[in-house]
Amino acid sequence: MARIAFLGLGVMGAPMARHLVEAGHSLTVYNRGIEKALDWVARHGGSHATTPAAAAGNADAVIACVGADKDVEEVTLGPNGAFRNMKDGAVFIDHTTVSARLARRLAEEGRRNGILCVDAPVSGGQAGAEKGQLSIMCGGTEAAVLHAAKYMNVYAGRIVHVGVDGSGQLAKMANQICIAGVLQGLSEGLHFAEAAGLDPDKLFDAISGGAAQSWQMVNRWKTMSEGSFDFGFAVDWMRKDLGLALEEGRANGASLPLTALVDQFYADVQAMGGARQDTSSLVRRLRK
Repeated sequence: MARIAFLGLGVMGAPMARHLVEAGHSLTVYNRGIEKALDWVARHGGSHATTPAAAAGNADAVIACVGADKDVEEVTLGPNGAFRNMKDGAVFIDHTTVSARLARRLAEEGRRNGILCVDAPVSGGQAGAEKGQLSIMCGGTEAAVLHAAKYMNVYAGRIVHVGVDGSGQLAKMANQICIAGVLQGLSEGLHFAEAAGLDPDKLFDAISGGAAQSWQMVNRWKTMSEGSFDFGFAVDWMRKDLGLALEEGRANGASLPLTALVDQFYADVQAMGGARQDTSSLVRRLRK
């Protein structure tokens, strides 16, 4: 049994923390809204802390799943950040999708303080977190990733060590680039079918077993055709992630014209009131 501090109990973090408790680990949780932390402890056990630093004291591992770069900086390097109180040899695992620049900075700060760091963004959404079947892409040293895997295994279906510090975040950017392109194609295909008077269910049966098949098609075609867009990963978060990818692309010279275009399409969805709808709501702008 390990002592683990878990920072962030949102739709992804809460079930991930639950899996750790169910695996027998001792958890201290922190959430910016204390009511959520108190409710989680009441349902699952463990204890809560009022600051990340307090949660991190004597922890073997500190795991973060928060919002964006500024949130990760606050819970790690801020005045009450976890790095101020982590013990030598502990591992910090960041499941937040942030910039590769921040991931590298945290790894360097960790080295100065005897802390192992792994940037470990996830894919699989809320359903993957609930089922313990997330795909995790990791950046860091081999020793750090092997150490972190002992904890991540309980909520992961796949863990891949992609490369050096920051590589996990770069892999997540590539993941989001691919998803954005697939969802735009899926939206246009469904919109075309509707305009042509095709039965969406019959069309799905016809094409979902061939080269057009994708996870998004299998899991979102029907709900998109029904106009249901309440499946976890919000447009606001997708725009944050695509912004990171576009910024990195400008820095490394990668040309990302489709990503830039779809990012603007998501801005249209936000303007239509869809900021908190899931990413498959991209089809809405074609139905105006």
